[in-house]
Amino acid sequence: MIASCLCYLLLPAARLFRAISDACFTCRKNALLAKSSSPQVEGDFAMAPRGPDQEECEGLLQQWRKEGSSQVLSSVSEDPLADKALAQSSLAFLMDNPGEQDAAAEDKWSSRQLSDLRAAETLEEPFPQVLGEAPVSEVEAPLWAAVPVQTGSQYADCAVLPMGALATEQWEEDPAVVAWSIATEPMPQPETPIWPFESLGQLQPPPMEIPYHEILWREWEDFSTQPDAQGLEAGDGPQFQFTLMSYNILAQDLMQQSSELYLHCHPDILNWNYRFANLMQEFQHWDPDILCLQEVQEDHYWEQLEPALQMMGFTCFYKRRTGCKMDGCAVCYKPTRFRLLCASPVEYFRPGLELLNRDNVGLVLLLQPLVPEGLGQVSVAPLCVANTHVLYNPRRGDIKLAQMAILLAEVDKVARLSDGSHCPIILCGDLNSVPNSPLYNFIRDGELHYNGMPAWKVSGQEDFSHQLYQRKLQAPLWPSSLGINDCCQYVSSCHPKRSERHKYGRDFLLRFRFCSIACQRPVGLVLMEGVTDTKPERPAGWSESVVEEDISELEPVFPRTIGTVQHCLHLTSVYTHFLPQHGLPEVTTMPLGLGMTVDYIFFSDESCENGNRTDDRLVRDGTLKLLGRLSLLSEEILWAANGLPNPFCSSDHLCLLASFSMEVTTP
Repeated sequence: MIASCLCYLLLPAARLFRAISDACFTCRKNALLAKSSSPQVEGDFAMAPRGPDQEECEGLLQQWRKEGSSQVLSSVSEDPLADKALAQSSLAFLMDNPGEQDAAAEDKWSSRQLSDLRAAETLEEPFPQVLGEAPVSEVEAPLWAAVPVQTGSQYADCAVLPMGALATEQWEEDPAVVAWSIATEPMPQPETPIWPFESLGQLQPPPMEIPYHEILWREWEDFSTQPDAQGLEAGDGPQFQFTLMSYNILAQDLMQQSSELYLHCHPDILNWNYRFANLMQEFQHWDPDILCLQEVQEDHYWEQLEPALQMMGFTCFYKRRTGCKMDGCAVCYKPTRFRLLCASPVEYFRPGLELLNRDNVGLVLLLQPLVPEGLGQVSVAPLCVANTHVLYNPRRGDIKLAQMAILLAEVDKVARLSDGSHCPIILCGDLNSVPNSPLYNFIRDGELHYNGMPAWKVSGQEDFSHQLYQRKLQAPLWPSSLGINDCCQYVSSCHPKRSERHKYGRDFLLRFRFCSIACQRPVGLVLMEGVTDTKPERPAGWSESVVEEDISELEPVFPRTIGTVQHCLHLTSVYTHFLPQHGLPEVTTMPLGLGMTVDYIFFSDESCENGNRTDDRLVRDGTLKLLGRLSLLSEEILWAANGLPNPFCSSDHLCLLASFSMEVTTP
């Protein structure tokens, strides 16, 4: 390292010293020519008196004049650059002709003459100035620039060139010398941006002229013409159809706090005004009836998103995260299609519980579908829509499982009908867990054995099995004070209603008259004659203890099981998490260049009679079924579009869109 630095410092210095020496030698040679007695030279150069040191070069000058003085000077009058030897030896002549440089033979100088001329360069004493010596007249010339000494034969003895020559000559120099040169430096070439992710290779971003809408084209998968699990067509009977979109739109403040995740993006596409216009265009294009958003920044929601969505015909509900975070979840619906029955915000933060000390939130709405009046006396079951954004931390799967239990308990309460069953349910959002992880299987299958499971394994986002210390889940996962049992139901809903006030009869109260506590003299009681000086005598046959009424709480309907959590909502995913045409995994987000699925839309279905779920996407429970979905993309396709966000998709997540139908029943 030190040797390299010395090379970069000493090499330019050596070449600079050589350039200065060559310039001094050229000046000395011009002085000798100026003092020559030739009339032709006298006409071109100023004559200076001879100095004592010039006699040693007299023989050299006389020999030069005999061999080719007349020929060279005559050629100068015709073609100034016909003889390179004179062009290199005369600085004044070169200044008169700065723009012309031609090659000439160097063999006109004998080896002896060249050695004598170069010997003058090594003289330590400068030419003495004689008193009264006329100074050499300065000749006007273009600007000059010091450049590295050329090693070629064209400029073997000259290190000073006019600026005009620099523009027409291509220099090939050592990088260290070029960096040192005072001459005009070449314009730096802009580096092509690459992916800043280590161990992922270098992916060149596509040029702006690439049509992103063709690369990121997403097809609509239609299931409406396929038979469902019971062999019924989707068009049998009147149906209430609607579409639902779930979208993590990337809060602007969160993006700025984690700017290292978006180094591959051009700053212009990260601007909120650009992203907001893109998002609104996406909403208008797909035109969903229900819109579930995550990472909605509060000021952007109230100032821009809600007014714009209201102009599009939406009614919006928003729940900001607790704590200091400024984003939250929003659920919007079209009042022309649904009527609000109730809205229930969900906060996962519980003071005093280390398991629930995070500020994530959810939002649960109960909507009543509105059917056209032309259908007569018909009815549609209510629809429960839940939207949430679960904790991201891959190491804290215990917190994610507890947050999901709270959300499922709220959904169970909102969606429960008078007969104990549930209305159709749609649960969507950013769950920060990958497909087939324990948390995903718990939502889909309704049961999870978590006792002793490593916390990082719950979501499956990252593998921390190599670490020595691993947090493990212990039963019970949350305390009973949370008010939720292991079946993800509020405990109060499992108890029969009781009177808040107990009523006691006179006979029951008289039993305390001669109890053991009543017969004891209180400490510090003031002795008063006839009042506190007597001790009550217990009648014969009076029991010392009082049989108290059993007021213990009744057991819940669903008893708690050690190390197991359950729910009875019968949910399944809209997406299969694999692209059917290519067999590649579906991707909903791409953090650090790694594609994964963390966003979901779950909807309620019904198990088959044998208890096994059907693999057909058109699952039916009598009221709700899936009609279609917007296909997702693979990791390779997103890499070709420079990842997420990009000029076409203004979030680091892809939107999820599905179409459902609900049966319309007659009374």
